[in-house]
Amino acid sequence: MSDTIYRRLGRSGLHLFPLGLGSMQFGWSADEATSQQIMDAYHEAGGNFFDTADIYTIWTPGNPGGVSEEIIGRWMKARGNRNDVVVATKVRGPMGEGGSQGRGTVHQREGLSRRWIIQACEDSLKRLQTDYIDLYQTHFIDPHTPIEETLSALSELVRRGYVRYIGCSNYSAWRLMQALWTSDRRGLEAFVSIQPEYSLLSPTRANFERELMPVCAEYGIGVVPWSPLGGGVLTGKYKRGSPLPDSIRADENARRRFSERNFDVVEKLKEIADQTGAKPAQVALAWMLEQPAMTAPIIGANSVAQLQELLGAVTLKLSAEHLAEISRVSDWERARTELEN
Repeated sequence: MSDTIYRRLGRSGLHLFPLGLGSMQFGWSADEATSQQIMDAYHEAGGNFFDTADIYTIWTPGNPGGVSEEIIGRWMKARGNRNDVVVATKVRGPMGEGGSQGRGTVHQREGLSRRWIIQACEDSLKRLQTDYIDLYQTHFIDPHTPIEETLSALSELVRRGYVRYIGCSNYSAWRLMQALWTSDRRGLEAFVSIQPEYSLLSPTRANFERELMPVCAEYGIGVVPWSPLGGGVLTGKYKRGSPLPDSIRADENARRRFSERNFDVVEKLKEIADQTGAKPAQVALAWMLEQPAMTAPIIGANSVAQLQELLGAVTLKLSAEHLAEISRVSDWERARTELEN
């Protein structure tokens, strides 16, 4: 694929493939061999944006986290392609027995304090087997730590050369503005991106479109949303009134994402997919790539075949009529009315 398809991340010097590869599934629903095959296929297609977090695979007793970072690190070392990829990881969540269980003790291994950010970054660098992280993101807020301390620690990592750029994830508009204002006032490194939950179905879509999206557009903040396919519901594998498919997220989706309005959205995607010779998931991603301030939605795949289907969204161009139809049927005001009734 031509270099012209790459998108600049906000005002940073990073240029990303239009779809990022998420890795929460690495070592969980996709074993290491499969994960390596998925990364190979993504990279061969021109993909360069790998997103992970220190807590992936999600921490459980006996699993201290860091599995996804380790798998990516071994892949980069074996391929010798570190300079060809953009590696993004995150800090904040609990890592092992010293996490939430150890709050307030010297063993605390979570949060956004100076102590933990620097330690967590050094740990991530070792797992990733690299000298630097392209985009280091705060995974979610830490109400116990002043934003000045967090940004100061992140700035120190940039000065040391451990980190190239910093970003945030799951921040509200006012939290993002607080951080940008603090960086400006204190002369600290500023967030260049945000990673919100955003899809045609996400419950926070209204807040993003009304509040965060204008902030990102005004201040040049790149947007790399997670769960752009609504936990897989927008792939079309769930059907109105039908039994749940065999899926690791089926029960969660049934609780969180099944509604008459959401099935209307899925059926509209199928209709447009039939008209364009595409797949519903490709249509959903193509719609998202046309939204203001959008850089690169982060997709997940448990197989190479699944990945290759999603990559088709990069070259799919929807008509203005199709984009309007999708926006109309998924309008968040309609969703709010449905909830109120």
